[in-house]
Amino acid sequence: MKSRLFRALSCTLVALFGALAVPACVVEQAKEQDLTSLTARERLLTFEGYVYVHPDASDHEILAAVHHQTRSAFGALLTQNIAVGTRELAAANPQSFAKEAVEVLGPQGEVVYETLRVRYRYDDRAVIPKSMSHRGAIPLGLLHGDYPLQAARVIAECSANTKEELEMLDDVWYVFNPSLPSCRKAMDLEQRAIATQRLGLSQPESQIVETELDRLYIPMTARLSSPPSSRKTLYPEYDRLFRGGVQPGKLVISLLAGLIDHSTPKHPVHPADDPGYYEMLDTMNVVIEAHPALKITNTDPPTDLSTFQVNGKSVTGLRFVDFVNFELYDYGWPAQLSSSERAILRKLIAERLKDRWVTLEEQVEVSIDGGPVKAHTISLQLHFGADEAIGPYRRAIRESDVFLYNGHSYIGEGPLDPANYTAADFPQSYQLFFIDSCLSFNYYNSDYFSFKQRGTKDLDVITNALESFSDGAGAGQGRFIVSLLSGSQPSYLELLEVAGTDGSSYAWGRDALRVVDGELDNEYTPSKTPIEVISP
Repeated sequence: MKSRLFRALSCTLVALFGALAVPACVVEQAKEQDLTSLTARERLLTFEGYVYVHPDASDHEILAAVHHQTRSAFGALLTQNIAVGTRELAAANPQSFAKEAVEVLGPQGEVVYETLRVRYRYDDRAVIPKSMSHRGAIPLGLLHGDYPLQAARVIAECSANTKEELEMLDDVWYVFNPSLPSCRKAMDLEQRAIATQRLGLSQPESQIVETELDRLYIPMTARLSSPPSSRKTLYPEYDRLFRGGVQPGKLVISLLAGLIDHSTPKHPVHPADDPGYYEMLDTMNVVIEAHPALKITNTDPPTDLSTFQVNGKSVTGLRFVDFVNFELYDYGWPAQLSSSERAILRKLIAERLKDRWVTLEEQVEVSIDGGPVKAHTISLQLHFGADEAIGPYRRAIRESDVFLYNGHSYIGEGPLDPANYTAADFPQSYQLFFIDSCLSFNYYNSDYFSFKQRGTKDLDVITNALESFSDGAGAGQGRFIVSLLSGSQPSYLELLEVAGTDGSSYAWGRDALRVVDGELDNEYTPSKTPIEVISP
């Protein structure tokens, strides 16, 4: 229990620094808000902090210092299952900056030098779990000053010290967890020392002590409030999808399946043994079961996926469903192959599929709003083996009406980084993205809308606010595709639900706080524009 003296010193410090640490008890509870999500709620997030810079610092230098600090809230919020919309919390508004000249005093009360304190307020969109919807504030913390130089201390005091966290010394902001008891203790001790030394200041509003300038942690409270809500049921723009977007008479779906394991020369991972391969086949298992008429119509680079040679034995007439049956069910193997030869064929198939576009198509008939029945092609363009090369991602974005990705997020700095793209990479037709990777809401969401001339009117994005699970994600995306093509025109909430559950082991609570963005201005409703899809 904290002593009476410490409580008094803490209150003095809060009074000196204004509203940097607002007690949760004085913040109104956030009201309920209807977001297009099964497990999440949208909130407006606000917190305040301060940085010290040289008195002659430029506006650019001040903004860089503020961003350096706000970035440290990323990990702090993530530990509370809160995701923020702006990548790495770079949305600090210079109009909120308040500059104050302060004197830095040494241990004998002498003025050592002058510095500039810049206070700021940070505002952003956030996504929280429904279980936290009653919360109005979360006590957290920020890292102060040149904290990368003290990364080892941050890891020791404010992380679980796992192997993964120890490998994050260069990105310590990502794993900073101020809610841990060890971290709270370190923050309390540091703040107590600062508060004690400040008692001797003659002009506390314009003076600080050296330990304050050199502090590592700043206590912070993130406040949560409700944005304006939308209560209508929202849908993808099905009529635009089935009228044809990137290609007339076609609905083009690209499925980009990423590698999950990190293969190295020292520890190689065969494509057939990568979890991403299993997830891709799990997706196709669900899709092909619902759409058995899907046939391979093209491969790029060109190859023959129907014929393989194993120890001089010819295996012919293979279909994609056979690849699924071999891998997932150990079923349907060619009778002439021994057990060891089956293992060889399994690897040959994965090698041939890796880094190759495989197009599977089926013909359907579509009637929109009671209009004439027209022939339409469902085109599924599959690519397994996506890694850090940008080419497959750019192609999937350019050539798809619906783009699904299942793989790593690369902490936002990988091939899906919006900085890698221009408007020329995006068709101006309506598109739907489903980016199933860790924290994709923070990395791969709002920045894409600027590439469309009409912004959110021509793009909807489904992302995860938290780290996504890998096992079962492939089947979830398969169910999403099947539901999207079903002709029943499910709402976004219904699509999220089928993507997150199969009625058994994968409860929808594991959907990693999936949310849809860009949907609020969608106009389609099944009652106004019914669509009939007739499969063969």
